[in-house]
Amino acid sequence: MFSRLASRVVRRVGTVSRRSMMTAAVGLTAGVATYSAYRAEAKSRAPEKTSINLAVEMNSSNAMDIVFAKVAEIQKTNPGNRTTKYLVREYVESLPEADQDTFWACVKTGIENPDSGLGCYAMSPSDYETYADFFDQVIEDYHNGTPWSRHITDWDISKVGDNGVLDVTKLGLGELSMRVRVGRNLQDFNLPGKMSKRERIQFEMRMLSAFDALKQKMGGTVYSLTPDFGKRGKKTIKNPNFIDDKKYNELVKAHVMFKDMDDDPYLKSAGISSDWPYGRGCWQSADKQCIIWFGEEDQLRIMCMKKGTRLDEVFT
Repeated sequence: MFSRLASRVVRRVGTVSRRSMMTAAVGLTAGVATYSAYRAEAKSRAPEKTSINLAVEMNSSNAMDIVFAKVAEIQKTNPGNRTTKYLVREYVESLPEADQDTFWACVKTGIENPDSGLGCYAMSPSDYETYADFFDQVIEDYHNGTPWSRHITDWDISKVGDNGVLDVTKLGLGELSMRVRVGRNLQDFNLPGKMSKRERIQFEMRMLSAFDALKQKMGGTVYSLTPDFGKRGKKTIKNPNFIDDKKYNELVKAHVMFKDMDDDPYLKSAGISSDWPYGRGCWQSADKQCIIWFGEEDQLRIMCMKKGTRLDEVFT
């Protein structure tokens, strides 16, 4: 189920960013995704307070001194913060001034939120190349990789488990609510931290044809938080899928929709929650076993779920 759903969506909406699946914000393993360790860590306790506001400090005459004093402090108190672990002053100063501004946007959340496990987000797909000396180290550390590691997408599930059978009863577990998910970003758009309000709306509108195709095969409903699609002349373009707060809260409680991103200090620092709630929402299949979030931490979160004991039935 999951593998077919993911393939259909990508075929409909365009080219997936070549390295977006390796983003330092999300851990992906052979197309089956889990929330990254830092997100689980962040939800388990209140965010650690910090006295630094990177946007303010970078306007100071001694900006580098202030920021790297904070970086040194975080390296001692929060050694698991991979952003500050690999943040080197000489590297930043070697970048052209225009590139420095974007780089600071990439690492802002890791400095403003010291207890981040990763603390960095690329702003556009090209950032992985422009700042490869930094991002490669972070990605290799998180995935326990090497400079020669390559992400290989292999949908052949027969190579894992018992010839493709992933039965959790063999682990001593009973029936579970199982969910398989993957994050995807489209090459035609900036990544979520850099997207403007207009771009977020355009992304949602791009997805509508994909959702229409999915509804022909799987039924379901699109739930959108976007109040409107902007103006055409003096006329406001209505959003036919818009839902009110009551329905939104109902979907959050049912774990169908994600929570208010603007309340998340990690996403807020990274710019990912900007323009909330424009460009945010989800599609849910008629049988409620498939959900696609759009406009969350990745542009797309494609998920399939089922109660049972065999994870391979959810995946295939």
